[in-house]
Amino acid sequence: MLATRDLTKEYQSGTSRLAVLRDVTFEIPQGAFVAIVGPSGSGKTTLLGLLAGLDLPSRGAVVLDGVDLNALDEDGRAKLRGEKVGFIFQSFQLIPTLTAAENVQVPLELRGEPDAATRARDLLARVGLGDRTHHYPNQLSGGEQQRVAIARAFANRPRILFADEPTGNLDGTTGEKIVALLDQLNRESGATVVIVTHDLTLAEHAQRVIRLRDGLVIEDRPGRGRPTTAEAATTATAPVA
Repeated sequence: MLATRDLTKEYQSGTSRLAVLRDVTFEIPQGAFVAIVGPSGSGKTTLLGLLAGLDLPSRGAVVLDGVDLNALDEDGRAKLRGEKVGFIFQSFQLIPTLTAAENVQVPLELRGEPDAATRARDLLARVGLGDRTHHYPNQLSGGEQQRVAIARAFANRPRILFADEPTGNLDGTTGEKIVALLDQLNRESGATVVIVTHDLTLAEHAQRVIRLRDGLVIEDRPGRGRPTTAEAATTATAPVA
């Protein structure tokens, strides 16, 4: 489903090249729930951008659902993201002038879904906000706003969902509930979920933990989350064919 091969990202720094990621290679099967962890500056946010095709590597490759992202131009990568990828951000990124339901409806309407309002209500009900559909973001708690963002991310029925520090603006208890919700939706929808976090405790809810330091994968091991299949629980690192 998602694979990297010798993934390297460098930036020019004065007269030298700074390597933010170095030779990162792994595979994530469809339906897995994976946490990518590491301290600030470890390269995890850069890695997320490359996995989603928001940026291109200096060397190496990312293969998303059988498609080599290096082979696509910017429009092609954007089209692939629109069809197969969902995003959840630390800052929620809800539109303040729209209700919870309207925030979820936006991507559906952009895709031309025939009954966007009904699907938005159904998604909000699935994340426990069936009675908050008409509330605006400033009328919702931080945890509720993140639930709206999760519902919106699942609106286009993504094959893979990326979450960048999805609990970073939440207290510990609320953060654990959000990760548990992502685990539940991963199990129900079959979508691959990849979260980037600095919180090792929350990362243990995942089936698998990939740990970065100084741009290198220093650990790739099972987490404590429930495995859906033997494949999803495997820490495979075979090169991409």
